[in-house]
Order: sequence, then C-alpha cells, then structure tokens
Amino acid sequence: MPSLYLHRFSFAFTVVTFLSLSLPFCLSAQYSSFNFTEATVDSIQAAFRSRSLTSAQLVRYYLSVIQNLNPHLRAVIEVNPDAVTQAAKADLERERYPNNRNRLHGIPILLKDIIGTADKLNTTAGSFALLGSVVSRDSGVVRRLRKVGAVILGKASMSEWAHFRSETAPNGWCARSGQGINPYVASATPCGSSSGSAIATAANLVTVTLGTETDGSILCPAAANSVVGIKPTVGLTSRSMVIPISPRQDTIGPICRTVRDAVYVLDAIVGYDVYDSKATKEAAKYIPKGGYRRFLNFDGLRSKRIGILREGFFNFSKNSVQAKVFEQHFSLMRKNGAMLIDNLQIVNTSVILDYNQSGEELATVAEFKVALNNYLSQLTSSPVRSLSDVISFNEKHKKEEKIQEYGQLIFLASESTNGINSKVRNAISNMARLSSKGIETLMKEKQLDAIVTPDATVSSILGIGGYPGISVPAGYDKKGVPFGITFGGLKGYEPRLIEIAYAFEQATKVRKPPSFKGQFQIISDL
Repeated sequence: MPSLYLHRFSFAFTVVTFLSLSLPFCLSAQYSSFNFTEATVDSIQAAFRSRSLTSAQLVRYYLSVIQNLNPHLRAVIEVNPDAVTQAAKADLERERYPNNRNRLHGIPILLKDIIGTADKLNTTAGSFALLGSVVSRDSGVVRRLRKVGAVILGKASMSEWAHFRSETAPNGWCARSGQGINPYVASATPCGSSSGSAIATAANLVTVTLGTETDGSILCPAAANSVVGIKPTVGLTSRSMVIPISPRQDTIGPICRTVRDAVYVLDAIVGYDVYDSKATKEAAKYIPKGGYRRFLNFDGLRSKRIGILREGFFNFSKNSVQAKVFEQHFSLMRKNGAMLIDNLQIVNTSVILDYNQSGEELATVAEFKVALNNYLSQLTSSPVRSLSDVISFNEKHKKEEKIQEYGQLIFLASESTNGINSKVRNAISNMARLSSKGIETLMKEKQLDAIVTPDATVSSILGIGGYPGISVPAGYDKKGVPFGITFGGLKGYEPRLIEIAYAFEQATKVRKPPSFKGQFQIISDL
C-alpha cells in the first residue's frame, strides 16, 4: 500500500477512535436546560454566565454531532484533538476572570482547511499532497481568534484547492473528505469552495466558522446552505499563512447562522498583520472605531439607498418562487425605510462576469503559481515545495485518487506561466478600469449604500475589485433548496452592509434549520 494511504488510514482511525472513546453518545439529557439547536454566541455566553453550560460540554456536544452527521454531510475533514483541553482552559479562565466579556471566549469555531494552524491539525486545502505539512506559525486570523479565547474545533472540508485545480470537479468535493452534501436537499449543490464551513454551520455542527473567498467562495455556499456569509474588503483580514489563490482578491470571512454572530467573528479577526503588512495596513483605515458590533441596528434599512441589479443577475422566470419572494423582500425593505432604485446596470457587466474577457482568469492563473510557491516555501516541512511538486504528486497518485477523474488543467495552466508579465499586468489594469467605470461609478452617481442581487451572482464584480459583500438567507424553492440575497458595496462599506443585512434578517427571519428529511437517518437522541 502506498505511504499516502497508510497516512490517510492512520489519521482516519485516530479521529474515529478519539471521538468514540472520548464522547458520551447522548448529550441532550445531560444539558437539557440548554437548547443547542441554532444556538447563538449570545445564548451560549448567557449559559456560560448562568453556569448552565461549560465550554467543555459545548465542545463535547458538537463533537458528538459531528460523529453522528459528518459521515453523511462530509463537512469536517478533521477535529482538533486538543479542542476539549482548549475549552476546559476557557472555562478555567472564566472562573478566574468572570468579567471577561469577549464574545468568542470559549466558543468553538471550525476553519476552512486552507487556514493555517500551528498545532496538531493539518492544513491541506483538501488535498493529500499537503497532508503532513507543517506551518511555521498560526495564520493571522487564527492568532487573533486564539487571543480572544475561541476554541479551534477543527478543519472544515472544501472544494479541493479552493476549486482552482480543475474546472470539472464538483463543488464541495475534495480528496480527503469526499463530496460535501447540502443538508437541506442532498442533490442540491453545497457550492464552494468554503462548502464545509457553510454545511457545518447550517447543520449545527459548530457555533461559527471561517471561510475564504477569491470569487464567490463565501457568498455562494452561504446562499446555498441558508446561512450568513461576510466577504470582507480585501486586506481587512490577514491572509498570512493561508493557502492562496490571488493575494489581489483573497479575503477571509465568517460563515455563521446569524448576522450578529458573523459580526462578532469579523470583529475578532480584522486588523493589521505584519506578515500581510501592505494589504492590512491599507485596509486598516476602514475599520471603525469600536468595531462593527454597533452597526447591528434593527432600523438599519431606514434611509438606505439600495440599487437593484436586474439584468444579468435575476436569471429566473417571473413565476418562480424566487421571483415572487424577492419582490416581497423588496416591498418589505421599502416599508422599513429603504429607498430602492430599480433596474440599474453596471457598465460592461457581461464582460466582468466572463472570467476570460475581464482578465480575471489570466491574472489569477499567473498569481496562483507565484503565491502558492511562496506559501510552500514558508512551511516548516512539507511533502511538496512548489506547484510543480503538487502536479507531480497528483500524477503519481492518479490511479489511487478519484479526483484524478477531474484532472488538473488549471494547475497545468498555472505552472506554464512565468511570473506577472506584461499581459498579466494589463489584465489587472483592465479589471481595475472595469471596476472604476462599473460599480464605483454607479454607486457614486446614484449615491448608493449598497447593491442587491440574488445568491452570489455578483461575486465577480465584488471579487475583481476587492469589494465587500454579505449574503443572508432569502428563501427556499419548491424542493426546499435554499437561496440567498447578497448586499454588496465599495471598499470599507462593511458598516452600511451590516446595518442593511441585519435589519433585513430581523425583518424577514427566513432561516430555518435543515430537517434532513429523506436524506439519512438521524439519531433522535441528538
């Protein structure tokens, strides 16, 4: 048996053994005073303060749910063997310092398996090629999470290599965990690449999660799994020790069940990082004094000017459930004081939405090789040290790995590039012009606080310019498949978007937990 599989099976046995030996099967009876389903950060913190729940109990509960549901959902690649210890430490700190009011203290969080942790967890982008690699330090966002006392529960599954290896691989598929499953309708896409983070949040496998986005990888899975996703302005959160695609577009953000929880996470992870100094220094000017929590305003829609982008985005029939629901939402937004400017168009929308025409494909393919090779060079140890090594690894194991059915055409295209040449620089300049003449001009001329589109259809417009967006649950179609609504804005517009998204969420209360009906047998004791 190849060494790859010895490592794989050894690790899988370790996780299963840890779960089965360490966890009580039924936890609901032990902690019956606390309702774990759809638990929020605030409800958990209230339970901590009343001593009706400890962080260690919470972690054990989530680990038991993962044990029960993850074989079906494939949302988690691995759990942290030190998670219970971290939680117990948080409980002890709370005893010693009862006035600690940090919202994420003792709260379990799952990280997309692209976000580096200097601990016993792997960071592999869902690929066996990086299994056993060791990061030299915690990623910038993880360092901030540890500082506020969050518990790193484990790594969430994802579209392998952030869906940047093959154009034909399914959303949510990676070699290490298999195909991620939408918890609402198994046949529906979980979308990607932060699929596991969204699935885990939606299915209540954890309190909160982190994802990453280059173009749609937070907004799309959030919409597809009926959760909230915040794609921050590029540079607002550090990309240090995070497996990259494009430093020009990559950003890290929360995926949670509520806007409030997502804002708590955002507050914890934003800020300057010496290891990502240029981007985080430039974006630091956008961070409001006192953080983002103060923008959780029930009346946040009042007086907001919101532009509806119809053409190229609302691509469903007038009689569909989605069309009817969105019109209801727009009516409600107006009743809550928003001014909606309808049928707006961004110049050259069709060009921007075409990866090839906009220059996004050319630029990201070239940027990936440079950025990945730089990341791999920083690892303390690794089976691969370059994109070329990764390609060779995949070729060597192609008979053993199902993912080889999907090939690695994007990798091969990236490897054939030679740095950021004049063609790539022209492509980057073209995207800057498209952004300036497009969304920036529209929003400034119409004095908009936000634009609104369904699902993640606006992701390329936000992606190429480094702009923020927030996806909120919007509804479910006739089959029960979720869909979302995305509010987008210019760099630094997070406060406005949070006000709008939170007020919309509170006015609509769309989200409901998945029932899993017809998917698989759920053990009722959980």
